Formats: sequence, structure tokens, C-alpha cells
Amino acid sequence: MAAVGILQKIMGGAVALALAATVAVPADAFANPKIVVDVATGRVIYHQEAFQRWYPASLTKLMTAYVTFKALKSGRITLDTPVVMSKQAAAQKPSKMYFKPGARMTMNTALTIMLVKSANDIAMAVGEAVGGSDENFVSMMNAEAARLGMFSTHFVNANGMPQEGQYTTARDLAVLTVALRREFPEYAGYFSVEGFINGTKKYTNYNLLIGRFDGADGMKTGFICSSGFNQIGSATRNGRTVVAVVLGADSLGGRADQAADLMQLGLTKPETGTDTLATLAPYGATRDQVADVRNEICNPKAAQVRSEGRDEDGKMKLKSPYLHEMDHDPRFVVANLLPPEPSAAQGDGIEQGDGGPKLKRIPIPKPRPSQQ
Repeated sequence: MAAVGILQKIMGGAVALALAATVAVPADAFANPKIVVDVATGRVIYHQEAFQRWYPASLTKLMTAYVTFKALKSGRITLDTPVVMSKQAAAQKPSKMYFKPGARMTMNTALTIMLVKSANDIAMAVGEAVGGSDENFVSMMNAEAARLGMFSTHFVNANGMPQEGQYTTARDLAVLTVALRREFPEYAGYFSVEGFINGTKKYTNYNLLIGRFDGADGMKTGFICSSGFNQIGSATRNGRTVVAVVLGADSLGGRADQAADLMQLGLTKPETGTDTLATLAPYGATRDQVADVRNEICNPKAAQVRSEGRDEDGKMKLKSPYLHEMDHDPRFVVANLLPPEPSAAQGDGIEQGDGGPKLKRIPIPKPRPSQQ
């Protein structure tokens, strides 16, 4: 019965979009894009306005991870490759770690922080370490997007901060997420980390699906005012993995609820239909415009509604019947900085970690058959 409810909501959104004009469309006319896909077959189980262009926000970091994983797999870099905070990286706006220029960490630590904390400064530093410069890395991102068939996606930076010319679609993000799951099973552990410790401070994963949806094993969240609350979820049960993309939700809890409902549908619905990510035909009257929901998301009334979506302890109220409380305290991995270079040890303001240079690696799970 929950699946029927999802279908009714999606059909209603599709009708609303069909009535939209093609020019100067009000933000509230854009439907909430969604898609759920079987990773092994690429079959599209469900979709709603999957070709509507949207601001990716921090979902951009999935492409940052993809390009980095490819460099790791080729041997061009390793998980011990130093990532150094440049002035440009340190100047990025929050969410960030506030490390000072010159701070150093391993690529393993940088990937952990980037994907758990969604730190914009770290994403920029990762791009610079892999690409040699931010500009070159962005070119690598766009080249990979084109090669993967993300034909309605363009990147301008490595972290997803709002910038003209940066957009994607739910369909394209599903293409990217499926590629991540299929091509890099050895790095899948980064997406299910529940939290990390840097020095004495603990950071938990923004992804509310981890530990709360049975089988959840990824992937990423994102938010800017113009995009609303975005979520990509991934889950595996009984050897079957699905990914769900939700764009433009109205709250942290709302995006998790929608993703959980879609993943449950994907994991339990018998495979019918023939559409795959490769064959799904573009549709939507406004698909060539980039939706901007800033006025609906970032206003006092919407903020008040979101505050009412938390309980007295400040925890997000999750409404999906497929989400439950975590049955354990979050498990943390260590993600400390490296010591400064010897030449910088005379007190030039470089921030040091409290835990020393020995880093705990994220356990790398063995590839599942469905991820090959």
C-alpha cells in the first residue's frame, strides 16, 4: 500500500509539470525529480521528472569521488597521497573543516571527510591534488560525465557550491551512482561510514539512511537554497542493489523519507517494464531550464516548518515506515591531519591534528556479486 501512495504522488507531480509554461516558469511549477534504478541491470523501476535540470549541490562530490577513484585504480595516486590545503581550498564557504592553508592529510582521510561531512574545502583540495589545479580537475569531471552519458550535466566546481553553469538531472545522477557502484566496489566503504573523529571532535554522516534503512550502504546528500534538499540513497538486500535519487525535497527529513520509500519500492517491486537508464527517453516541457527553488526553500515560513519537523531533543522526525532509529551508537573512523612539513614546523599557523600521523583506514568490503 505504501508503494501505491508513492505512485499517486509521482503521477500528481507529472501532471503538474505537464501544465508548466516553457519560459519564466515559477519555481513551484517544477516537480520534485526522483528516480530509482536497479544497479545490476540498469532498469528504471520508477521515475518522476528525471530529465529536469537541477542544481546538484553537494551531490557534485560523487563525481569528485568518481574521478578520484579512477585515478586511484590506475595507480596514478594512492590512498597515502598527500592532500594539501591551498589558499583557494581553505577559502571555500561552509560546510567546511576550516583547516588552514598548508594543512596536510592523506587522500584516504580527505575522501572520508569529503563524503561524510560534505566539506567544501576538502573537496576543492582533493580536486587540486588529483587534477593539479581546480580548473583541470573540473575539465576531468566534465569529460567523465560525457563519457558516462550524463548528457544533461555540466560541472563548474568540485564541491557543488552554487555557480552559474552547474546543473544535472536525476537521471544523470543515477547514471553516475550506478557507475560508482559497478566500477569501484573496492571503495564502496566510504559511502557507508557512520562518522569520523578529527582530533577530539566527532562528525556524524549527514545521510540519515545509514543505519536507519535496512540494507542502506550509501550514497550522498546535498543542499543549497536553489536546489532544496537533495539525496541519493543506495541499499542492498538479498544480493540486489538499488539506488534512488531525490531532488528538491523541503527538508532533511523529507529527502530521507522520500529516498527510503523509493528504495523500498525498488527492493520489493517485481521487475517489470523495459526502460533502462540508457533507453529512457527524455521528457518534460521545462527540462532545458535549470529549476531554482530558492524562494520556496529559504524563507522564514519554510524554516519554521522545518524547525517543527524536529522533536524536543532536536532530532529529525522521520515519517517513512521504512526508517527506524539506529540500533547502535554511530561507529567512527579516525580522520586526522598529517604532521606539518619539517620546514613549516616553526609556527607558521598550519593546523595540526591531535591524533598523530597514524591513520585508521576504512574497512573495504569485498565486492558483492551484484556490484561486479
